[in-house]
Amino acid sequence: MSPRTCSIANALEVLGERWSLPALREIFFGNTRFDQIAAHTGASRDVLAARLKKLVACGVLEKRRYSDHPPRFEYLLTDSGRALHNLMLMLKEWGDAYVTEGPLPLVWQHSCGHVLEPRVVCAHCGEEATPESLTRAP
Repeated sequence: MSPRTCSIANALEVLGERWSLPALREIFFGNTRFDQIAAHTGASRDVLAARLKKLVACGVLEKRRYSDHPPRFEYLLTDSGRALHNLMLMLKEWGDAYVTEGPLPLVWQHSCGHVLEPRVVCAHCGEEATPESLTRAP
């Protein structure tokens, strides 16, 4: 039997290294310069440089020069990178519920005035997508 073709495994080939998601978190927060990303993630400079290079090569980030002398770059989200926003929210929600001990390090408030509780819903009917509500499409 051959392994199942899986978009989750394919996505992890791009995003699954230790410092990739924390780097993306910082870019979503507006920290787009290398020194900012390094300071807020705690990643070593060589490891972070490798992760950012891979995210650029995979089309998740764009590397843009903001200074010529000395040459300095910032990292901006592409459409592919911006599409990870909901994944990041759901991963944070899972971490809050099952991993983080003590006070939550970050709480988002939605524009409706309530604390954000992200959920995955069907775009057609608006119902929450739970394991019980899903079947494989023919």
